[in-house]
Amino acid sequence: MRKFYSAFSATILMTVFLMSSTAFAQLDFLPRGSQMAKVSQRIGNTDVTIVYSRPSVNEREVWGALVPYGMNNLGFGTAAESPWRAGANENTIFKTTHDLTIGGKNLPAGKYGMHMIVNEDNTATVIFSKNYGAWGSYFYDPAEDALRVDVETQEVSHVEQLTFGFDQVDANSAVASLSWEKKKIPFKVETDVTQNILAEIRQQLQTSPGFNRQSWEQAANYALNNGGDLDEALSWANAAIEGQFFSEKNFNNLSIKSQILERQGKAAEAKAVMDEAMPLGTVFEIHGYGRQLIAQGKKDEALAVFQWNAKNHKGTWPVDYGLARGYSAVGDYKNALKHLKVAEGRAPDQLNKDAIAANITRLQEGTDIN
Repeated sequence: MRKFYSAFSATILMTVFLMSSTAFAQLDFLPRGSQMAKVSQRIGNTDVTIVYSRPSVNEREVWGALVPYGMNNLGFGTAAESPWRAGANENTIFKTTHDLTIGGKNLPAGKYGMHMIVNEDNTATVIFSKNYGAWGSYFYDPAEDALRVDVETQEVSHVEQLTFGFDQVDANSAVASLSWEKKKIPFKVETDVTQNILAEIRQQLQTSPGFNRQSWEQAANYALNNGGDLDEALSWANAAIEGQFFSEKNFNNLSIKSQILERQGKAAEAKAVMDEAMPLGTVFEIHGYGRQLIAQGKKDEALAVFQWNAKNHKGTWPVDYGLARGYSAVGDYKNALKHLKVAEGRAPDQLNKDAIAANITRLQEGTDIN
């Protein structure tokens, strides 16, 4: 529905635009009634930023009046019909460092002018225009649209100054929203964090971080635990282990390789790699490996690892605690209790002493401590 501003409004608009451009250039540092603002949200390694101006309600009727419904002829510029600029003054700008999915549609990484069509039936259309440098919506051209998303608006408590924000942030998405007067216009932005991270890892491994063994271990571990390509993860782990000037075989990178092989269904190869890793591990690394096996339900293997740790790091903390966990896992509470009491005397701090005391009570009550 096309609407026209009053002649008075158009006159004011023309007066503003006919003011000296030199004055604007020199005095744009002066405070404005609608202050500039910026809000950003990181989603994984993606930064989403909205830059906008914040008009106030100032006891005015906003929706359907100050912000007319639908598309409108604003009485200036080249656009016959324009959406709302989603703010005041200059174009509201939306920036993202990686591709996003909004309303099931793709928005490539980049910088956009953001506009909105607000409807009377509690719906709105959010527009991302490739033209982000124009003033407001006066030069809007639908041919420059990168994306349009239809959304439902919500009624909220009074918001005096127009505000953009991010809510419901999780690992892969956030809900961006404009709130003003008693209306909220939300839209969900999503990104494939794993693929973004993996792409950045590949690039970073070709630069200075690629000269560091730990970078390759981190890369392999991330791919392993976040649904990356396991063959690629294995190649990264192998690079950390041998064949490069920075390579060094250690418990950590062998453990990562073993887990990748296990995930690939190569159980025998995975176990062989861990057998190679065990002599390279610290007492704490072996203890952690035993607990990992318990979490995987491999209770007998876990007990064998704890026994190996006790034999090769005799009399040190926390080998008896590990034995207690191992025996408890296989249901031998008598031996678990014996080793737990030894561990109590070797505990290095009060926090561990308290945990052991609680586990002694659990074993005495016939409950597994894992």
